[in-house]
Amino acid sequence: MTSHRPHGRVSGASVDALLALLLGCGAVAAAIRWPGDRPTDPLGLALLGTAYAANTWRRRHAAVVLAVVVLMLMPYNLLGFRHEVGVPAALLALGTFASQTARTKALLVGLAVFLLALTGMAIMHDGEVRLAQLGVIGWIIAAAVAGQAWRGHRIYVTSIIDRAERAERTRDEEARRRVAEERLRIARDLHDLLAHSITLIGVQAGVAAHLAAQPKADRAVLAGALETIADACRTAREEVRATLRVLRAEDVEPELGALPGLQGLADLAETVRSTGVEVDLTVDPRLVGGAAAEPGPQVGVAAYRIVQEALTNVVRHADAERVVVNAERVGAVLRLTVHDDGPGGEVRVGGFGIMGMTERARSVGGSLTAGPAAEGGFRVRALLPLSGEPAARGELVEEAL
Repeated sequence: MTSHRPHGRVSGASVDALLALLLGCGAVAAAIRWPGDRPTDPLGLALLGTAYAANTWRRRHAAVVLAVVVLMLMPYNLLGFRHEVGVPAALLALGTFASQTARTKALLVGLAVFLLALTGMAIMHDGEVRLAQLGVIGWIIAAAVAGQAWRGHRIYVTSIIDRAERAERTRDEEARRRVAEERLRIARDLHDLLAHSITLIGVQAGVAAHLAAQPKADRAVLAGALETIADACRTAREEVRATLRVLRAEDVEPELGALPGLQGLADLAETVRSTGVEVDLTVDPRLVGGAAAEPGPQVGVAAYRIVQEALTNVVRHADAERVVVNAERVGAVLRLTVHDDGPGGEVRVGGFGIMGMTERARSVGGSLTAGPAAEGGFRVRALLPLSGEPAARGELVEEAL
């Protein structure tokens, strides 16, 4: 794939080439205008020009460029040319190298350049080092220190950018996770409340249609079926409204108290009885004996929805005459059992009912199993920690056995 650089941006290599050209031209002009102990000749110009030209690649090959600059300027200075004009090339190469190298290595290389410069000056002046020349050596040390300071600043800025990017990625991932969880919760809620109501309405509508077709229909039974349909519609409408209020209210916790819990199991059983299925409901008194004994609101809603979906499946698929519903407290665990006397059979593939019940149980730290019972019929069993927090795995396993 070919990458295209945005229009209007100048590359770092172009900046380096332009800087090397400007400094090199200035140095050559100064060397010609103010020669040193030896007049500037073509050899001096070649050495000086090469030192500056090498800085074109200083960012990509800092160590090589520094070596080339030193190798060019050493003979340039020893031959007696004007040494001051070569200082910017050396400082630029050394500072760039120091900005890309670890501190210890940068200081060692800077010390080596310092010693080379000091030795060269001593040789040039028969062992005498002038004060002005020591100033040049000070600039060499300053270049190494400045390069390290720039390196530290760049590392600091990079770390800040990395932390900001990681924080942004974390926020994005968290937002996507919450959106996915919310979509799953909405789908589960809509399935639970609508599937039960629609199933009940369908059964009662069938009864009403059958009675209406009879010449001597029992008007009381027909009226009861229609009343059940109306009640189911009202209940579904109220639950949909409650769900929509929760979805529309940002930063507001769901009004769990308005949603059904274990106290709603009796009404739920009554609606299923209206379809002709006998429901034997038993709720442990310890679960409804007061606020201290009741499960948490999340657990109560989960328990209600699990029983609701299990009973809906009984009406739709089980061809059963009787279903037993038990809600009992075993230690710190709420154990739910829904067992019908239908023919049983394998779990239907492609449905969302059992999957939704399993997700409901897991959402409060519990577990759920569903399948044909050994004694016949189909059984759904859920184990839910009363607190809504994940219970000890050993405890749940023990209760399941």
